[in-house]
Amino acid sequence: MTEVHFYHLQRQPLERALPQLIEKCLERGWRCVVQAASPERIDALDQLLWTYREDSFLPHGTDREDNAAEQPVLLTTREDNPNGSKVRFLVDGATADLASYERAIYLFDGNDPDAVDVARDQWKEAQGEGFDTIYWQQDENGRWQKKV
Repeated sequence: MTEVHFYHLQRQPLERALPQLIEKCLERGWRCVVQAASPERIDALDQLLWTYREDSFLPHGTDREDNAAEQPVLLTTREDNPNGSKVRFLVDGATADLASYERAIYLFDGNDPDAVDVARDQWKEAQGEGFDTIYWQQDENGRWQKKV
């Protein structure tokens, strides 16, 4: 059964939280796909994953490249899964069929009322489909806390 995680970003922007979460997935040997709502966001995330740390980068590619199926992390605006990912990240309100994944991760800006409304709808939909839903919020130190 797919676990659907919701990360309520309040103390960190997506640009700080996403690379950390992707790193954890790669440490576990999981391939990931990151789905965003626009090609412009994909371009920004592509640049981010090459440069987010001075001493490292996250190996990745976009769905526009010939070797998309070989990428450990694939950035896309589409719902397909050409690299056989077990984990799907969804940002900017993106949606996809989640049943074939071990884990789906929605990241949303808790300071944006529209993004919170979209996340609430996605939460209800995930629960309605019978997925295990898990909600994460940052504490005052920026650490993720699982909420019940």
